[in-house]
Amino acid sequence: MKINNILLLVGLVLSISSCFPSEELNVPVKDVNEGNLTDLDIYINDNFLEEFNMAIRYKYEDRFVDPNEKAIPPRLSAVMPMLDFIQQYWIDPYLEVSNGEVFFRNHVPAEIVFLGGPIYNVDGTLTLGTADAGARITFTDVNSVNPDDEDWRDLQLNVVYHEFSHIVHQRYKLPAGFETISPNGYSGPGSWYTLTDEEALQRGFVTPYATLNPNEDFAETVAFYLFDSQFAQKFTIAETNCQTSDCENRNTGRALIRQKVSAISNHYEKVTGINLESLRNIIQAKL
Repeated sequence: MKINNILLLVGLVLSISSCFPSEELNVPVKDVNEGNLTDLDIYINDNFLEEFNMAIRYKYEDRFVDPNEKAIPPRLSAVMPMLDFIQQYWIDPYLEVSNGEVFFRNHVPAEIVFLGGPIYNVDGTLTLGTADAGARITFTDVNSVNPDDEDWRDLQLNVVYHEFSHIVHQRYKLPAGFETISPNGYSGPGSWYTLTDEEALQRGFVTPYATLNPNEDFAETVAFYLFDSQFAQKFTIAETNCQTSDCENRNTGRALIRQKVSAISNHYEKVTGINLESLRNIIQAKL
């Protein structure tokens, strides 16, 4: 299952009464003090809290989810591999790219939350990753941590690159004219999940979720540009010798996506000093 299809799980109605895991919750983080810090806690404190002023929350607190949602903490054995994952594929690329370290340190979220599985919503849907106004990013399905699993890896990278890119438009607005590139393609909150990948592409979007609004369009385009090794083949390179209207419509959509990538890249360079292509190349070399 590719990442486009995985994301559509958010809109699928599932029964949670019988499938919600019954795992014992860890001690809430508020109960942890300097007298009972573990080696893991000390490692997190030294390498994340002190280094980036970024707290890693792996011990469950009710405030991590809404009262009508359910979630479980990660297994302790999954926490260190997840820390290594975000270090290698999120933090290090920003530290390595020109001007990236300053941007990262100035904009890094204050909290990173690890949850063992997805967030189970009261309506039966699943939430696969969240962010809170640039202050918190929540990773779900940490218990399945496996960077060699392409589907799991791409889902996690989509979450962190998508949510971190929201900080750019929240702090520095969208690129000038971005909303006008494909204005008739946006679908709104009630129907984006009814679209297929093909329909989204023909409208000029990398995923159905990107059609929700310009902000999500911006974030999805950034995320897929960074982690998807086949981005150009899927989304920007026109098919040749088109013989059908669908082929022509896909190429029309790709032309719109090329405009978006150009606008986003110029915007990133202008407001953050980061060359997005260089950041992508660093990430791709690690995958």
